[in-house]
Amino acid sequence: QVQVDESGGGLVQAGGSLRLSCAASGRSFNTYNMGWFRQAPGKERELVAAISWSGSWIYYADSVKGRCIIFRDNAKNTVYLQMNSLKPEDTAVYRCNIGVRSGVVAVPGDYWGQGTQVTVSS
Repeated sequence: QVQVDESGGGLVQAGGSLRLSCAASGRSFNTYNMGWFRQAPGKERELVAAISWSGSWIYYADSVKGRCIIFRDNAKNTVYLQMNSLKPEDTAVYRCNIGVRSGVVAVPGDYWGQGTQVTVSS
């Protein structure tokens, strides 16, 4: 049974930081890309950031470039999203996804986390 566990969301003031964690278990995820989607009420889901197994491919949405860093600990099957200089528009439910690909459009993989709420107050 594959389990994807997320943590790290919360309430933070604008300009603050959060680190989201996503730990996958139940199997090896070697070669799998891992990343984070987010969705705010009334808005479409978007891919925030993603990273390949080796880190040779990294994606950031334009809206978070320069403010977020995605990295992973493959020994723990864990991916992290460090978010700095947070803005109210970053407020959303963030969901970890394993297997995500990004090209013309973002294509999620089969494994999703339950979601963690990030709320940035102004």
